[in-house]
Amino acid sequence: MKILVTGGTGFLGSRLFPKLVQAGHEVFALTRSPGSHRALRASGALPVDADLDSATPLALPTTDAVVHAAALFRFSVPREPCFPANVDGTVALLGAAEKAGARCFIFMSAAGVVMDESGHPTNGIDESARTFPNHFSAYLASKAQAEALVLAADKPVLRMIALRLPAIWGPQDPFSRELSRAIKSGQFAFIDRGEYAFSTCHVDNVIEAIGLALESGVGGRALFIADREQTTFREFIASLATLQGLSVDKLHSLPYWLVAVIGRVMDSGSRLMRRKGDPPISRSMMRMIGREFSINDNAARRVLGYVGRTSRADGLRGYEGCEAS
Repeated sequence: MKILVTGGTGFLGSRLFPKLVQAGHEVFALTRSPGSHRALRASGALPVDADLDSATPLALPTTDAVVHAAALFRFSVPREPCFPANVDGTVALLGAAEKAGARCFIFMSAAGVVMDESGHPTNGIDESARTFPNHFSAYLASKAQAEALVLAADKPVLRMIALRLPAIWGPQDPFSRELSRAIKSGQFAFIDRGEYAFSTCHVDNVIEAIGLALESGVGGRALFIADREQTTFREFIASLATLQGLSVDKLHSLPYWLVAVIGRVMDSGSRLMRRKGDPPISRSMMRMIGREFSINDNAARRVLGYVGRTSRADGLRGYEGCEAS
């Protein structure tokens, strides 16, 4: 199968390419950086120079399937440029995929599209839950809107499927790399002690789901994907910290209502000062990681045959030998 992947230079894409090549597929990587060609070729992918943000019509090589993993993500990213990148870019790719002869389009969505704006905890939420296309979080709103456009474009000749992913983790993931610095500098604190359910998905389980979606006949559906074992946010952070010789026992904890207020204030200050990066605390960050959020992925297990073969123990062992930041 000829498969084109966007977001190939990111954490997921760089791990996905070798797996697809190993499975016998011919893989193309959409890139707007000529400097990435060597790394992409080394991972087994053929670079295709194109820019989803460009006004120039997007042209793709003849392909059987598209895996759209590229997205602009920051907790406090403004609606501009988030919506052009995540929504308009997806629309452009949909049109180009159809012209390229693709028969399958897999959109890497976010489990957080079902998070409400009020911070209500969720437990075992499934695909029947409503999404929030006008969420205060530009990232979640853009993913919800893009997902809806993808699913609405489903047709017999080009099936669409959205995989809704919670927190993705694995060796060299951005969160794990940043965690050590945050703990050592005293900038990390739990919310409500972190003692709430928190769904995650190891990167290799994401790749398992992508492989199954490529081979299945499923279309027009959004499916949650998660690890087999449930965990709490505190347990998840403690397991990553332990790998780096750190303890979470003495970390501070703040109530959710307080950090939500602080996040609003810091968001406003960041906008007024026109800072490009995220503030240390933001309203979106607190909403995404500071409340109970567990998902039910039984639908994916039923219709795709998804298992989540990488256990939490195996996933943690995969960090061994990786350079800590």
